[in-house]
Amino acid sequence: MTQNGKHFLQIPGPTNVPDSVLRAISYPTIDHRGPEFSEMTKNIIEGLKDVVKGRESTPIIFPSSGTGAWEASLVNILSEGDRILMFETGHFSTLWKTMAEKLGFNVEYIGGDWRSGVDAEKIADVIKKDKDHDIKAICMVHNETSTGVTSKIPSIIKIIKSLRHPAIIMVDTISSLGSIDYSHDDWNVDVTVAGSQKGLMLPPGIAFNFVSEKAIEISKSNNYKRSFWDWNEMITNNINGFFPYTPSTNILFGLEEALKLLKKEGLENVFRRHERHANATRLAVKNWGLELLPLNEDEHSNSLTSILFKEGVNADFIRKIILEKFNTSLGTGLGKWSGRIIRIGHLGDFNDPMLLGTLSSVEMGLSLGEIDHNSEGVKAAMNYLEKN
Repeated sequence: MTQNGKHFLQIPGPTNVPDSVLRAISYPTIDHRGPEFSEMTKNIIEGLKDVVKGRESTPIIFPSSGTGAWEASLVNILSEGDRILMFETGHFSTLWKTMAEKLGFNVEYIGGDWRSGVDAEKIADVIKKDKDHDIKAICMVHNETSTGVTSKIPSIIKIIKSLRHPAIIMVDTISSLGSIDYSHDDWNVDVTVAGSQKGLMLPPGIAFNFVSEKAIEISKSNNYKRSFWDWNEMITNNINGFFPYTPSTNILFGLEEALKLLKKEGLENVFRRHERHANATRLAVKNWGLELLPLNEDEHSNSLTSILFKEGVNADFIRKIILEKFNTSLGTGLGKWSGRIIRIGHLGDFNDPMLLGTLSSVEMGLSLGEIDHNSEGVKAAMNYLEKN
């Protein structure tokens, strides 16, 4: 099937890559042991500190997907059999929990409904009972990509700290870093996990741990065997702008350019842009008369919007219509929401016409799929964007 024009990639990641970033990635490969590469690495590390708002953090870059950064965060902090606390917010929190179990850690997993964020009271209840401080780490997902729910991480960490519990705080920001306001230092996060393919506007291929001094010290004494994921090997080499093994050279070229773009726009402006597009998208969904997946108004994601369809409606059939007729890719439902939801990504390199094109494709797809709806969604989004 021939599709004319540009494909609309509006899944919640990988996201659209800016032309200047694509051009940077296409540069000729250079010596990753040479002075030019060393200087670039040092500049990238400083730029990453700004994006994560973690001037006191140590950024560590792995040639991997975000899944690798999950594993690195666990094996550098924990010893086999250590107890960790995790909260179920959706498909990706569940995958992280499954990984932790496979690695031999003792996971206490607080159940959730896949429509709400991390429950601070439930976390506090478990922490209060842990008098001997057996829980060594608390792992949370900031923005659950499978649901479009953003957890209130700073208030949750404040509660944990008020209880004087020493557990390491780990936060997954894979679909929020560079899209939703986040502060590694001010929020007292010990390990932030991130990936390249969403708000940082890059292809998949590199992932990050941003590590506090406390976490680094613990990593030096824990006894879990590791090699590829070892922080200390990376930190030792990064000081001089190098890596202990071959890095993803050309994606780092792209990262350097992406960091320049974020700095030029201004991080706070980036956050406002994402919030504006999220508001317009939610307004469209409400005017269609359809249901948003997140239950709580103050937990809606600015990276993506999830539409929950009625029982009996095949959401993947609607996605298929939108792809085939309008050359637009939308996110599928994952895990328990498979076949029930459509996820509209509005993050990364994104503007008003792209959003309106995406929403128009959805509105036409709803009509062709004979889904009962009002045909005022795109108009409502357009009016909002015009006035805001």
